[in-house]
Amino acid sequence: MKLGIVGLPNVGKSTLFNAITNAGAQSANYPFCTIDPNVGVVSVPDERLDKLTAMYNSAKTTPAVIEFVDIAGLVKGASRGEGLGNKFLANIREVDAIVHVVRCFEDDDIIHVEGSVDPARDMETINLELIFSDMEMVERRIARSTKALKGDKSLQSEVDFLIRVYKTLEQGLPARSVECTPEEQAILDQVTLLTAKPVIYAANLSESDFSEGGIDSNPHYQTVVAAAAAEKAEVLPICAQMEADIADMSGEEKELFLSELGLTHSGLDRLIQKSYSLLGLISYLTAGPTESRAWTITRGTKAPGAAGKIHTDFERGFIRAEVVAYDDLMACGAMNAAKEKGLVRSEGKEYVVQDGDVILFRFNV
Repeated sequence: MKLGIVGLPNVGKSTLFNAITNAGAQSANYPFCTIDPNVGVVSVPDERLDKLTAMYNSAKTTPAVIEFVDIAGLVKGASRGEGLGNKFLANIREVDAIVHVVRCFEDDDIIHVEGSVDPARDMETINLELIFSDMEMVERRIARSTKALKGDKSLQSEVDFLIRVYKTLEQGLPARSVECTPEEQAILDQVTLLTAKPVIYAANLSESDFSEGGIDSNPHYQTVVAAAAAEKAEVLPICAQMEADIADMSGEEKELFLSELGLTHSGLDRLIQKSYSLLGLISYLTAGPTESRAWTITRGTKAPGAAGKIHTDFERGFIRAEVVAYDDLMACGAMNAAKEKGLVRSEGKEYVVQDGDVILFRFNV
């Protein structure tokens, strides 16, 4: 999964990116790597993996990973090449979802690029740049498909749909707000529009908003919540500076710090949970003496497709999946005990994999 972090200058975007990637480097065995200065890979926290590793005495633990891309250069006029606009708009096209950081804190020492804190204005500024870029993309696709109509009349429905998408964008609305049939959704997926991507608004609050329990009383935060609801987007209250402060803490120190604020999970953990939910993702697990590992799949994936995540040969030669629910395995204390109680099932090609399934695939090629 790849998430793009966007936002105007001085809203806390890069602070959040640096905190998240540093925290990810410290929190798991997966080696942190920087692909280039604005890309980082972090592991997905999953307590189930630690327990499976202990149960099997696994030599290696491999969590699922998320790639974060710090999309710089988004300012008013980015769609026309202002700032570093065109290059970074291209980067956003490659992500699965967008994390839009919005400043919701007042601080006279941190100058806002527009001179004042106004989440609604900031959200509109970024969204309009994405919409302008999408309008250009849709316009080109309509022209190409219209030209091809002379030889293929079946493209008429595509042209009609794209014109509807263009009109929606003209109204200042994102492409994801367009009602689509499955066939139309397939067309939308091909065009890879920026505003068709799922969005999480990361409302960047002050630490006092968390420590004094004042999140809901912050008027800027309420503005973000209302605007996000109108466009079917998610909202995550977060404090980028606090995430930076806890990034270097040990697990015990971090837990104590968060508990004093009435929090059970860090901003990174909550962002990952919300991202999985937004994109309809789940994890299944494999375990053994060599390795315990989490694999990310789309909810609703059948057993052969899940096997293909490990290796294409597993999917091609799929015979069956030996499955036990994680909770059942933990309750029994060992795989053999789970088998004796009849909790390990043999599933075929039509089995839909569930979150937390511990699976051994049988295949033959």
